[in-house]
Amino acid sequence: MPRTDVTFPSGTGSCAAWLYTPTVSEESTAPATRPIVVMAHGLGGVKEERLDAFAERFTAAGYLCLVFDYRHFGASSGEPRRLLDIARQREDWKAAVAHARTVDAADPDRVVVWGTSFGGGHAIVTAAEDPRIAAAIAQCPFTDGLASSTAVPPLTSLKLTVRALADALGSRLGRAPVMVPTYGEPGSTALMTAPDVVAGMARLLPPGADCPKDVAARFALDIIRDFPGRQAKNVACPIFFAVCERDSVAPPRPTQKYASQAPKGEIRLYDAGHFDIYVGEDFERNVTDQLDFLTRHVPAA
Repeated sequence: MPRTDVTFPSGTGSCAAWLYTPTVSEESTAPATRPIVVMAHGLGGVKEERLDAFAERFTAAGYLCLVFDYRHFGASSGEPRRLLDIARQREDWKAAVAHARTVDAADPDRVVVWGTSFGGGHAIVTAAEDPRIAAAIAQCPFTDGLASSTAVPPLTSLKLTVRALADALGSRLGRAPVMVPTYGEPGSTALMTAPDVVAGMARLLPPGADCPKDVAARFALDIIRDFPGRQAKNVACPIFFAVCERDSVAPPRPTQKYASQAPKGEIRLYDAGHFDIYVGEDFERNVTDQLDFLTRHVPAA
């Protein structure tokens, strides 16, 4: 699929993105404008980690796609590197939507927000706060900070808190960030340590990719107080929730509770773990359902 590297401003910096544009055959006539899907990853994730697989399928169906990295991550600007700031990431979403509305051939009133994992929570909030959004997709979304935090073993949680406090204090003193891995083996000091995490992440990372997997530890103090799922009831547009029933990272029960409150919500349950629906047969089922949702609510034609 034709893909172009682009950047757009966000805050005092900029976000790097891929812009996917459908190919128009000589025999067909392209529509004057198309829907555009704005996409971003989850906790510490970057666009190279299987977002291209989804974007290629959407583009093949006639959708424009803008796939971006948050500031401080991937190819985007921002120092210190890998600072995961919830408020800044939601600013990036707003900036990405604003940029999408200026893209040639994009219909500014047919913008779809698509987020996965931690980005799924951002997609819910973005759709709730922008009544102009045409549709939203929240894939294995993070919806409840308390539920996700209590899924972490107590000793691991204690170690994370110690690092987070040291990082928060150090940031006020101008010190370099204290980092913590985003994932690790059970018993390690990392944000995600469920038994399926290491193997799951290995399936997302492209061969030979240089994608550092740590973030500033202060984030651990913020996640427990974040409840993006509470905004689902305020999402006026159609919204699709892809929920993994064996999700060890984003507990499915709170997500189903919040999703049921969305006025135009659609819930699909998958007998899969958090990382399964990015690859293989689970990916095929998932992306097929998402395309069906898009075709019904925001047709590309």
